[in-house]
Amino acid sequence: MTGDNLISEPETLLPAEPEVLEALRRTARSEIAGIVQVHPTSPLAWAELADATHSEGRILESYAYARVGYHRGLDALRKAGWRGHGPIPWGHEPNRGVLRALFALRRGAEEIGEADEVSRLTAFLMDADANAISIIATLHTGSPGFDPAPPTEAFVIRGED
Repeated sequence: MTGDNLISEPETLLPAEPEVLEALRRTARSEIAGIVQVHPTSPLAWAELADATHSEGRILESYAYARVGYHRGLDALRKAGWRGHGPIPWGHEPNRGVLRALFALRRGAEEIGEADEVSRLTAFLMDADANAISIIATLHTGSPGFDPAPPTEAFVIRGED
């Protein structure tokens, strides 16, 4: 018999964080640290803070915030039954904070030259959800000068003059 392991591992699905989501919706990006103070166990809040500071060019601070989000994410995953490996699907919205914290930590590690950590985090993200890196890179670049506003859509009206 060849191919993938036929014994599949169950997906880890984290509980929703409606209070954090609501706070993020009504808070300016420059005030995200306040959300982290109120919700210090939320990987999503830490990932948002990591992205906000990264967009301001504060690379080391972003890396540090992502590191905390990573550890808070591991705590949440373990509490949800995760045993150190297996699927953490992006499609389950409450998982996105953990995956974004992992991505932000990977981004920071790359920027400060931690090649071993980049490799380890890439493998972690690929094991969690093979599409997570490309999805997050598209949605949350967090690069300095990044404008978080969505692009405007161009349209053409066709008809007679």
